[in-house]
Amino acid sequence: MAYLDHAATTPVRPEARDAMLPWLGDRTGNPSGAHRLARDARRAIDDARDTFAEVTGFDPGDIVFTAGGTEADNLAVLGVLDAVDRPGATAACPASEHHAVLEAVEHRHGRIVRVRADGRVDLDHLAELLDDTVAVVSVMAVNNETGVIADLHAVLDLVVDLAPGAVVHTDAVQALTWLDLPAATTSPSGRRVDLLSLSAHKFGGPQGVGVLAVRAGTPLQPRLLGGGQERGRRSGTQNVAGIVGAAAAARTATDTRAETVDRLGALRDRLADGLHDAIDGLVETAVDPVTRDRAGKIAGSCHVCIPGIEAEALLVLLEDRDVFASAASSCASGAQDPSHVLAAMGVPRDVAAGSLRLSLGWSSTDADVDAALDAVPAAVERLRSFSPSGSPA
Repeated sequence: MAYLDHAATTPVRPEARDAMLPWLGDRTGNPSGAHRLARDARRAIDDARDTFAEVTGFDPGDIVFTAGGTEADNLAVLGVLDAVDRPGATAACPASEHHAVLEAVEHRHGRIVRVRADGRVDLDHLAELLDDTVAVVSVMAVNNETGVIADLHAVLDLVVDLAPGAVVHTDAVQALTWLDLPAATTSPSGRRVDLLSLSAHKFGGPQGVGVLAVRAGTPLQPRLLGGGQERGRRSGTQNVAGIVGAAAAARTATDTRAETVDRLGALRDRLADGLHDAIDGLVETAVDPVTRDRAGKIAGSCHVCIPGIEAEALLVLLEDRDVFASAASSCASGAQDPSHVLAAMGVPRDVAAGSLRLSLGWSSTDADVDAALDAVPAAVERLRSFSPSGSPA
């Protein structure tokens, strides 16, 4: 089996599994309780807070545990809008954001920023949309489909100049494995993001655990009320085992980042270059077609479009060969939605219809790349043999 869908979810790291097991067995206790078992659980969560504070560049008291990245994103955008005491307060985000942010902004009739053909924010358009009514600007650190790295430094400085009363949130769900988050989210002028979202299953932790880092003084109204956990910012009994596993995964991902980026960057380049050589008309998204410079993308992302091919049919043929990948974002039914990201980048619909996202992670190997380089061109050739011309549309 060649698993090349790490951007959707990545296998649980052994370090995370080992950290979780005691909390799924003999160790128990509600961290909100008073007895020793409860105190042990609370201490484990506090230790996890310390880890996430370190890897994000926030303080331990800023860390809020959630049930996943979507909840963290919703809490960031809607929680700020609900908390600010400002008539007409609104939000802004790029058109290429993950739906967890994009739909939250649209739900509050916010402002949608154009993106360039390379997938980055159109800073000129953002400047046009910023004013005193903007309360929160959300820009994802790494795009979940294309792997494009945002220029958060430029965004931060622009917001400070044109909307100084706004806070900046970044969906960093796809970023922790690949980027030094404190450096990526702090501009040379010293401006830092105010809120940052993570999701454990994107860096080798369990599914169903998220983090929202919230700097002190950031207005935030909770979305879940009840027991007052997480300093009243997110009520509900914490998932101790999941949080402990998430912290172990975050620590391992951070400690091994340099080696991971080097190793997987080489694998990704071999995969992408091999596909270029084997498939006529292939378009590598957000990459210069001449230089193939991939510095603007994370090392684990190989996103291509194959004109004349339907992504759904391609994925079926790849699955028959035990190669698992994706196209655009998956919806709740498991079907592939049309890519709003590629549409925002101006990719023609007929080209975007043949999108293929091959994403690598900590467990990826040379054998995975070999399998993809064998299966993808063969599947494309088979599909093209059914077209009238037998060649790219």
